[in-house]
Amino acid sequence: MRTVPVEDAVGKVLCHDITQIVPGFFKGRAFKKGCIIQPEDVPKLLDLGKAHIYVQDLPAGAIHENEAAQRIAAAAVGNGLRLSEPAEGKVGLIARHSGLLSVNVAALDRINAIEDVMFATLHTRQQVDAGQSVAGTRIIPLFTDEQRITAVERICRECFPVIQVKTFTPVKVGIVTTGSEIYHGRIEDKFGPILRKKFDALGSEVIDQVFVSDDIAMTVAAIQGLIRAGAQLIAVTGGMSVDPDDQTPASIRAAGGKVVTYGAPVLPGAMFMLAYIDDIPVVGLPGCVMYYKASIFDLVIPPMLAGETITKADIVRMGHGGFCSNCPDCRYPLCSFGKTV
Repeated sequence: MRTVPVEDAVGKVLCHDITQIVPGFFKGRAFKKGCIIQPEDVPKLLDLGKAHIYVQDLPAGAIHENEAAQRIAAAAVGNGLRLSEPAEGKVGLIARHSGLLSVNVAALDRINAIEDVMFATLHTRQQVDAGQSVAGTRIIPLFTDEQRITAVERICRECFPVIQVKTFTPVKVGIVTTGSEIYHGRIEDKFGPILRKKFDALGSEVIDQVFVSDDIAMTVAAIQGLIRAGAQLIAVTGGMSVDPDDQTPASIRAAGGKVVTYGAPVLPGAMFMLAYIDDIPVVGLPGCVMYYKASIFDLVIPPMLAGETITKADIVRMGHGGFCSNCPDCRYPLCSFGKTV
């Protein structure tokens, strides 16, 4: 640390906070310890009565915290995100639009294994809103060896993008609602309105809802009819349990469905089914989707609409974090449900 005239301080690191006092109006920090003095700062410092300040020269090959954070964030960021200005050495990553947050967790681990570097994100594969802060990065000390930042940038090039927000692709949805009690009008359907609301929030449209009894032939005809009508995703509700009258899994198979899974290590959502008829996904949704704010629907459907393929291995991994605490006031997705890492 050494003292230099303000005019000679440009490009050097300020070693102490500088306070501004406006009598009767303001007292606070005008310059933060660790900032790099810019040419436009010189007159401001002189106006504050600072003819000399304490500064520190950056060591050879070192990089300041603000520049380091900007470079890390810029190297890692993909579509759907914007960067904040550096604040206290940190750069934030903010969603430009609503969508699905996608994080390359393996690459993130490699970045955080580099000394002096930290990069924190929300959990991957969750819905985020426009304007939501989803990550932040900085270095731990005031400055670090530039080779460490270069190493981060190399990882980001190899694994680009490390973080992005994927846009939901609108699809046409067909709903098949099973159950003799609904088909014969004994009870009112409550599942359809909930699914319409959920799909609408994801930017997709329900083009039709067909009611059928607990009958395989009727259900097959409804599924195939919706596909012919242009449905790009079929949601079959009800009939997913092991009761004798519940024929939905058998109906999906009979309609030509190639099953990815029948059953998921998720509560609520254990009796979920995912199959494909050609390239069209068919999901068998258990009754819990109707009763819980967050369920297997919210773990599977958003990634599918963001262009991700859900595999059996993905379903298996949902067991870790797949237990809903059923809080009195649901805070999903601001909770542990569905967070597998």
